[in-house]
Amino acid sequence: MPSSTSLPTNPIDAEAVRDRVNAALAAFMDGQEALLAGISPQLGPVAEALRDFLLDGGKRLRPAFCYWGWRGAGGAADDPGIERAAAALELLQASALVHDDLMDRSDTRRGLPSVHRRFEALHRDSGWRGDREQYGASAAVLLGDLLLIWCDELFQGSGLDPAAVRAAKPAFDLMRTEVMLGQYLDVLEPVAGDSADPAALDRAQTVLHYKSAKYTIERPLQVGALLAGAGPELVDAYAAFGLPLGEAFQLRDDLLGVFGDPAVTGKPAGDDLREGKRTLLIAHAMRGLPAADVRHLDERLGAPDLAPREVAQLRELVERSGAAELVEQRIDALMHDALTALDKAPLAAGPARPVLLALAEAATVRKY
Repeated sequence: MPSSTSLPTNPIDAEAVRDRVNAALAAFMDGQEALLAGISPQLGPVAEALRDFLLDGGKRLRPAFCYWGWRGAGGAADDPGIERAAAALELLQASALVHDDLMDRSDTRRGLPSVHRRFEALHRDSGWRGDREQYGASAAVLLGDLLLIWCDELFQGSGLDPAAVRAAKPAFDLMRTEVMLGQYLDVLEPVAGDSADPAALDRAQTVLHYKSAKYTIERPLQVGALLAGAGPELVDAYAAFGLPLGEAFQLRDDLLGVFGDPAVTGKPAGDDLREGKRTLLIAHAMRGLPAADVRHLDERLGAPDLAPREVAQLRELVERSGAAELVEQRIDALMHDALTALDKAPLAAGPARPVLLALAEAATVRKY
């Protein structure tokens, strides 16, 4: 594979990482589809849904950070094992998204029906008996679990040195534990959290760290580094770079979830408001609004009957609170911290440093 420092427009495409990860995922799915077909022809819709979900879109950001964490630790550019190990992170991401869409009652993902909606439609179109919504939800739980199992299978069977896989496995497992617990805390906040409590900001920060920041950038970098045999100095440097960058990435995502263009996000405008997400952006908005507006935002956020006109009103409240400006300032500060850490990181000679810099910019400078 090429190792030039000349970067494509999208840094995820440097050294053809996205194409290589997609090829690894496609090859893995070929084998899994054969397994499903051997069990029962009734699993055809399962195989089709999983292939579509995995291979139709997706930024491949986590595999890219895993790969460049490997390269920054001196890993070879042309080892197919790292492609498969990095692709395992995309299976984990797919599992999380299938479950996340179900919990958030999202109708779409990347402009297509979410998995639970897809299986509801299959139930309806097939004329089956029973509750189609329950069937769709059950299918999504099981398919998300299957993807979680498969991510471990692909990681363990990547073909990399077994000793290296064993060295990286604790970080891989910790990443999976952190994202599940962060997701639980995210689910807990709308039902048990008090938006007027000063600790609401701290709780939102905790969710941000464990549901997204560590999982998106810090842990993938560290997994890649450990697979390449990195020592503690580089693993710690990746934490100093990856955690603030991951936080900045999620804060940008929070802004897009309220103010984003559906053509960019693949989700309806203001989708986070419909889903009732208690993000750091919303926590800041609660602190910046008059009491009556706080009560209204608190009561209507995530309401099942939230109409498009009211979504626009809630967006206006968030904007008027000054929260978006605070979040933009926080993104700038976090980017400064991340890039300072990257500048000091003891990376191997080669293209890793400029690619990681470009990935940091691509992850956080996304348009509304």
